[in-house]
Amino acid sequence: MKAIIWQGTNHVGVETVPDPTLLLPTDAIVRVTSTAICGSDLHLLDGYIPSMERGDILGHEFMGEVVEVGSGVKKVRVGERVIMPFNLACGVCDPCQRGMFSACDNSNPNHRMAEALYGATSASGLFGYSHLFGGYAGGQAQFVRVPFADMGCFAIESDLRDDQVLFLTDIFPTGYQAAENCGIVPGRDVVAVFGAGPVGQFALRSAQMLGAAEVIVIDRVPERLRLAEAAGARTINYEDTDVLVALREATGGRGPDHVIDAVGLEAHGHGPGALLDTAEQKLRLSFDRITALRWAILSCAKGGTVSMPGVYGGLVDKLPLGAAFNKGLTLRMGQTHTHRYVRPLLKRIQEGEIDPSFVITHRAPLSRGPELYKTFREKHDGCIKVVLDPWA
Repeated sequence: MKAIIWQGTNHVGVETVPDPTLLLPTDAIVRVTSTAICGSDLHLLDGYIPSMERGDILGHEFMGEVVEVGSGVKKVRVGERVIMPFNLACGVCDPCQRGMFSACDNSNPNHRMAEALYGATSASGLFGYSHLFGGYAGGQAQFVRVPFADMGCFAIESDLRDDQVLFLTDIFPTGYQAAENCGIVPGRDVVAVFGAGPVGQFALRSAQMLGAAEVIVIDRVPERLRLAEAAGARTINYEDTDVLVALREATGGRGPDHVIDAVGLEAHGHGPGALLDTAEQKLRLSFDRITALRWAILSCAKGGTVSMPGVYGGLVDKLPLGAAFNKGLTLRMGQTHTHRYVRPLLKRIQEGEIDPSFVITHRAPLSRGPELYKTFREKHDGCIKVVLDPWA
């Protein structure tokens, strides 16, 4: 089969690799019909998530048709059209029983490797996202093996298009959980979203669904800001203004009630902190550039929530923890419990409340994946979201 392969830092390519096979009775094999490039994939491309190996298949946003199931699979049937959450969950461990699917105890066989790096037990296994998170082959390919298939395959029984349901695998639930974690008081609270990329766009719309009185979106890319404005958000270009002053002025001096950091470890910015972050990251003295998180904490109103769906990779410094402490902020973060949100958000799509395909700017065959990784990273050609067809 054809697949997009990690070939080294800043290098991906399309190669012919062996088709996946069933390894356990609880596995399924899915023929991928649509797959996407995620902002988190760029952290792998740029070499900021360790333990990638040449030949690893990338991709964690994908869907398709079941073509084979193991003898232990009870619910999933051959021929079903399915979507797969980007994180793997067994469904029986204590975190899964509590709905904390991204913290599954049983789906990451390399948890000790992650514990050695992070100093604590890692998250669940993830598709196509390094050996720290299980070393599972990703879905930017023509076929994929899905472990824990009865938990990990959600049937799509309606006639909704792929591009309407594809993002239930990651970015729509991620944006929604980020907004939900804020505890928005409907009709009263103002929410600021740092980052108007795909997750930020879904966080904005999710905050509106949950009743935010106003949403303010901060970015520097014109087409991203225009897309946020089209949804009714107020926007701030942080390259044109002092973002902390602008947020205070927009909220009567108190700051936003809640702030969402939809950027993560490769934040851009300006000022001494941003310059030092960049230097330390290039020298591999730090995993993360935290300008967006720093601004989120400094701008948030007293007693507010800073919600962090953006991915972070390791240890950080220059974090204004004193400001967070003195303002009594709540910090909420973590990989998305995707399984929890698939059905409720699918219902919103079916009822016409949202069409997630709004975020797609580029559609192409899988063969163009490597060039579109670069287009997406450099934000060229108005690129916000890329969807690839493995069979085109």
